[in-house]
Amino acid sequence: MKSLDELLRKAEIAHGHLCAGQVLGVRMAMLGCRRLGIEEPCGRDRKRLVTFIEIDRCATDAIGVVTGCRLGKRALKFRDWGKMAATFVDVATGRAVRIVALESSKQRAREMFPQIADRNQQQMQAYREMHDADLFGERWVEVTLGPSEMPGFKGARVACAECGEGINYERFIERDGTTLCMACAWPEQRYYRPAGSGAPRAIQEPDARCECA
Repeated sequence: MKSLDELLRKAEIAHGHLCAGQVLGVRMAMLGCRRLGIEEPCGRDRKRLVTFIEIDRCATDAIGVVTGCRLGKRALKFRDWGKMAATFVDVATGRAVRIVALESSKQRAREMFPQIADRNQQQMQAYREMHDADLFGERWVEVTLGPSEMPGFKGARVACAECGEGINYERFIERDGTTLCMACAWPEQRYYRPAGSGAPRAIQEPDARCECA
């Protein structure tokens, strides 16, 4: 395992800047790998690890840097639960550890560095130095990974009977003998909807500020 400073430099390059969330994510992933005995997650142990992340914020990029897990490799699994937490699964042994950032760590950062007015800078400094037990909660858990969830799985590709779009990884619904994609099976749960015939609305530029821990 590379040092904290080395991994933070890599995370900064990948994310575009260094922030408190990056420090938190790097340390969370380092702890998860250490608990599982995975010393080189981006090297000789690169096929052993699957990581579930529970939030789409800065820490997630850092976790990917440390673990080498990527969505495109099917080794990074996203569960949109809004929690600063991740579960690290060793597919070789079946062991899994879930690590969550403690809410109390923010107050601890204020106590450690009250002279730093900027919250992000305060947390960045504190999160580098805090003990794991002050920064994270952790527990051993059980995670069932079926064959279709494993990296490298190549299943049959089928077409939705309604929209005609192809479906991978068995993400379809059989209803009354008809194969449907999830968007057609539950249209009320789509994250998108067909645009109307009226004039398109202007797209508002997103806020570019970093939302750290």
